[in-house]
Amino acid sequence: MRAFPIALAFVLSLGVPAFADCKEPETGTNKIPLFSPPLSEVVVGAGRLQFYAAPSLGCIMTGVFVVPKDELIAYAQSDDGWTSVMYLNPKTGNTVSGWVKSSRLKETGTVGR
Repeated sequence: MRAFPIALAFVLSLGVPAFADCKEPETGTNKIPLFSPPLSEVVVGAGRLQFYAAPSLGCIMTGVFVVPKDELIAYAQSDDGWTSVMYLNPKTGNTVSGWVKSSRLKETGTVGR
């Protein structure tokens, strides 16, 4: 019986670093400057563009993605190829925010100008 709590503690300890790595970074810094005003972007390329909770491949938001021609609002961009975005679903009005790979975005203008 003692083996189960020890095994459970071991498994839980493995998950802790993953959660810590998925903390969204502070934007508006030299490393991740904010866009002012925010940028309007369109998804380019083929296939789904996956959303992430933080700018790391280990922080996937399962089942959350956009497709080519979807429009996003970009707020900030990291030095290593990630963009902080928001997607507004035109049919439902629901929004989702997260991080996507910058290489799949094409700027179409600014928001609010």
